Amino acid sequence: MTLRERLSHAWNALTSSENRDWSVNSGPGSSGPNYHGNSRRYTPSSYSAAIFNRIALDVSQVSIQHVVVDDKEDQKPVTDGLNYCLNVEANLDQSHIAFIQDLVYSMFDEGCVAVVPVDTSIKPIESGAYDILSMRVGRITQWFPKHVSVRLYNEATGIEEEITISKSLVAIIENPLYAVVNGQNSTFKRLMSKLAMIDDLDALLASGQLDLLIQLPYAVKSELQKTQAKERMENLEEQLKNGKRGLAYIDGTEKVTQLNRPVTATVLDEIKLLTDQFYNQMGLTANVFNGTASEAEMRNYYSRSIDPMIGVIIAEFTRKFFTKTAITKGHKLVPYRDPFKLVPIEQIGTIADTFRRNAILTSNEIRKIVGVRPSNEASADVLYNPNLTKDDQITAPSVNLNKDAGSLTPPDEEDESSQNE
Repeated sequence: MTLRERLSHAWNALTSSENRDWSVNSGPGSSGPNYHGNSRRYTPSSYSAAIFNRIALDVSQVSIQHVVVDDKEDQKPVTDGLNYCLNVEANLDQSHIAFIQDLVYSMFDEGCVAVVPVDTSIKPIESGAYDILSMRVGRITQWFPKHVSVRLYNEATGIEEEITISKSLVAIIENPLYAVVNGQNSTFKRLMSKLAMIDDLDALLASGQLDLLIQLPYAVKSELQKTQAKERMENLEEQLKNGKRGLAYIDGTEKVTQLNRPVTATVLDEIKLLTDQFYNQMGLTANVFNGTASEAEMRNYYSRSIDPMIGVIIAEFTRKFFTKTAITKGHKLVPYRDPFKLVPIEQIGTIADTFRRNAILTSNEIRKIVGVRPSNEASADVLYNPNLTKDDQITAPSVNLNKDAGSLTPPDEEDESSQNE
């Protein structure tokens, strides 16, 4: 397809009149998801923002590649718009890392979000074989049987606009930890409620109110006695306000009772209990955030928090952005994470030696992992066990090391050369 043809067939979700003048019979609409029936808009506090941002940042560090898998299970990267969006630039304002981080954080914030392919090579409604040129994360405002209304940022106008688009054209991703974070009676919301109680009590204690009860030496029943009690109270307030030391005097027959008390141990215990429950349900520990987590803790964190996030993203992208024909031909999205990133540096040498002796990784592949420039030696790109002698290498079915020539020679060729000699 030439450049002129691509421009003539290009499609933009925000400028398309089909999404602006949407007048089909959509059925009854609601402001919340059709499977929950309530609004999912939720603004987390600074306490939760640090947790959500940490998870979103870790998810964004996992590379997602569009590949084709052949019959031998070999994976070949596909050079297309979707792969460019997931590994270089998602849209005019976001790189692929910022896009994934925005997507995951919005999943915690909203509970369910939509990823809209804004610019495509052709109209998606005309053919499923379209190429995605840019995509954005949008907030779902209304749900219909086969459509959703999405509030999306328009980079042409610089403002958020609302479009209604078919569910088959957008990736609708729900937070896999919705019951823990966004549910009506979730552990997270209960924890936020308890923390709000402490904040209110702290604000009350810092407001300057004394919360005192003064027992007068006479009964306060008649209007005259009530007026005298009010005057007495105003007199005490004036003494405390105008006194340099905040002192006031009372009659010997009057008694003072203080009401304001510190937070009871019960509330603090409940907060600690809810915090532990929230961390356990999220697969987190405090060590994950302060950087002292062990390898086992990090593995548990990735398997229970990061991998489910990546799984739902890949599953929905595959379901909406790949045709059945493409899936049949082996097209898929594959996540890549460095398995050695969590391994302590003192263990890298032992692991590298084990992988090399068992012919799992070559020397240059190991050098790439530890950040060293590849070697130009021919043996650095061949799988073999360097600890075996020459005779052992000959009996092995793999490539043999010719020590005299300083190169690797297959067993058959070495035997033929020796016979010719």
